[in-house]
Amino acid sequence: MQRVCFLLKVRADRLDEYRERHAAVWPEMLDALKATGWHDYSLFLREDGLLVGYLRTEDFAAAQAGMAATDVNARWQKEMAPFFESLDGARPDEAMRPLTEVFHLD
Repeated sequence: MQRVCFLLKVRADRLDEYRERHAAVWPEMLDALKATGWHDYSLFLREDGLLVGYLRTEDFAAAQAGMAATDVNARWQKEMAPFFESLDGARPDEAMRPLTEVFHLD
């Protein structure tokens, strides 16, 4: 399994609403993530808006492509885009740039 970690930045004025949205992720979105190979997917949010995402998957590119092909993901990304800084016209899921893993203790 590949471990993937990425960073995004949530707008300071949207932090509370971002938390609320993720406390009630649509069931069909959860189903789509599982069906396309997203395992142990977690999001961590710092008070200044730094968002750290972590997941395990067999193939991150394939997992992203699988989600990109779903209608629910298109709707979710459209709703979530205004929450983020510096997307430069990309959807939040397109702005994920995996960090390079430099150490792992099993």
